[in-house]
Amino acid sequence: MKMKTFSQVFLRTALSVSFLSAVADRFGLWGAPGSKSVSWGNWSNFLEYSNSVNSFASPEVGTLLAYVATALEILLPLLLIIGYKLKWVSLFSGILLVSFAIAMTLSFGLKPPLDYSVFTGAAAAFLLSTIGSCNYSLDNYILAKNKEA
Repeated sequence: MKMKTFSQVFLRTALSVSFLSAVADRFGLWGAPGSKSVSWGNWSNFLEYSNSVNSFASPEVGTLLAYVATALEILLPLLLIIGYKLKWVSLFSGILLVSFAIAMTLSFGLKPPLDYSVFTGAAAAFLLSTIGSCNYSLDNYILAKNKEA
């Protein structure tokens, strides 16, 4: 496997696992609230955190943002894993992460998004959007099928 291919697959996997791990935590799949290495442990704790991140928004808007973020943090990594519309999915993943970093910065200051590597994740997603096709992707499979037709 070429280094470019390995790097793209590794980056897609790392971004996907990071998104899905956060989602798993908010549904208690990493353990109960208060357990070691568990940030939220349930939806209500996550919702409270999400509203603190989005402190500039009303609780109703904050709740909506929590649902939207969760849906995107499920959909985007699944698309990254299978390699479908990689350019756009990785670009949108970067935008989601930058949005989170900005919200964190506005609510808590610059240090937390730096400490949690949110800007790094966003930059990685943006870089991924520039790599192009990959042998191990649905995009590549579709491209090959279209060439055969």
